[in-house]
Amino acid sequence: MVELPVGFSSRPVRGRRTSGALSPPAPREGTSVREATPAVVRDSLWAVDAVMLLVEDDAGDALLVEEMLADSDLDSSLTWCQTLAEGQRFLADRTAPVCVLLDLHLPDVHGVDAVTRILRTAPDAAIVVLTGMAEGETGLSAVATGAQDYLVKGRIDPEALSRAVRYALQRKQVEQAAAALRANELIAQENARLERGLLPVPLLRGDDFEARARYEPGRVRGLLSGDFYDVVQTEDGTVHAVIGDVSGHGAAEAALGVCLRVAWRTAVLCGTPPLDRVRLLEEILVAERSDHHLFATVTSLVFPPGGREFRVVRAGHPGLLVRHGAAVAWEEPQVGMALGLLPGAGRWTETTIPLPPGGHVVLFTDGLFEGRTGPTTRLGEDGLLRLARLHGELPARAFVDALVDGATEGAAPYGGLADDVAVLHLGWGGTP
Repeated sequence: MVELPVGFSSRPVRGRRTSGALSPPAPREGTSVREATPAVVRDSLWAVDAVMLLVEDDAGDALLVEEMLADSDLDSSLTWCQTLAEGQRFLADRTAPVCVLLDLHLPDVHGVDAVTRILRTAPDAAIVVLTGMAEGETGLSAVATGAQDYLVKGRIDPEALSRAVRYALQRKQVEQAAAALRANELIAQENARLERGLLPVPLLRGDDFEARARYEPGRVRGLLSGDFYDVVQTEDGTVHAVIGDVSGHGAAEAALGVCLRVAWRTAVLCGTPPLDRVRLLEEILVAERSDHHLFATVTSLVFPPGGREFRVVRAGHPGLLVRHGAAVAWEEPQVGMALGLLPGAGRWTETTIPLPPGGHVVLFTDGLFEGRTGPTTRLGEDGLLRLARLHGELPARAFVDALVDGATEGAAPYGGLADDVAVLHLGWGGTP
């Protein structure tokens, strides 16, 4: 492998072209003096900021390419390798953009397989294939295989070589941008499917019970995280609801949240008692979590028909709000350990809470009240209760929006809400 900056201080005499081949004297290895290039070209906005690699076993053809580059407006260093293996070793350590001028007839490879092997070593390299006079079809095949352009050796001139190199680098950039865009589109599609799993449609059998929900992802994540909720009404008219929060932020936590939600809905439809549902969720969390430090908080509710009470099982989750008319109260049902902290050691109980006629229950995750409202202060549970009482006369949807929007506005000057927010508004008989 020979390092050859473009041009010579004392240029060898160019050889004559004979039947499309070239027979100049071989370039001397180690020659490394650059011919003067006009400053206007070197400083041009079109200057190519890329390493040039020539993979060519014929010394005469190598000299031709080197001299064509010297006569062009390109201002890049040239490295000459005589075998594909040498070229691959050179590319293996490259981080800067590279344009490979590639002959397809080398001692260790023949045909378009050379393109495939270069791309395997350096996927980001731009490739211009060098072909013989009668190999136009081969050049087209090379482009179809992954090269950006091809040149016929017997028809190379400085302008054509310069244009091919520039276009190859630009096409490679376009290809990379298109690939990145496609990858982002696929991620967006996966996120949309995940969101549908995290944000279910409540399974209600009539219009006598109202469930309103809102979910807001945290400010630095386009992907929903581990907050989840669900509402299911069984055949006897009982309404079951759950809200939960898997610790951590990311795809793994979001997937675990979906898993827990689906497991909870399945348990409800199978008639599993409320306390057994919580134990089941912990077993699934422990089995499915990718990190043994992950845990989840959960509040599970049961609304028997009649609307006079509701029952709560709470595992490490924040309290809840009870609305009656314009009045709003904070309730703290008996709480047990969060799921997964000490698997098998949790002790949970079911608490019955009276529900005033027309009363509603509001559940939420801690992201709603943990946003900063000052350099050293947060909204907190007391601040959330004040915010709720300020909007106590609003109907369900507007009330939920007021809570989320108020918490968001309060945290905006201090970086916004850092965590996901889920809010669930539940009750019999429509708006309060």
